[in-house]
Amino acid sequence: MADCLISGGLMPVLLSDLQIGESARVTGYTEQSAYASQLMCLGLIPGTRIEVQRVAPLGDPMEIRFRGFSLALRPSEAGCLQLERECQS
Repeated sequence: MADCLISGGLMPVLLSDLQIGESARVTGYTEQSAYASQLMCLGLIPGTRIEVQRVAPLGDPMEIRFRGFSLALRPSEAGCLQLERECQS
């Protein structure tokens, strides 16, 4: 919780670090790959809020919800996605 106060309520995080029910905001991408372009076309642009809905038993893939729909992503492939965790108040 102290980290949330220091950083103004947002903490950098990987998709694989998020638990069911946790939310984060997209801040950008680490690279401009074809996969990153596909994610942007689907609506994962900076400022988009995502929430983890479900995680497969072995952690891969994860279902996230944003902009009114759900998407399953492999955390290993979504490593190019930069996120900031939204702290629970």
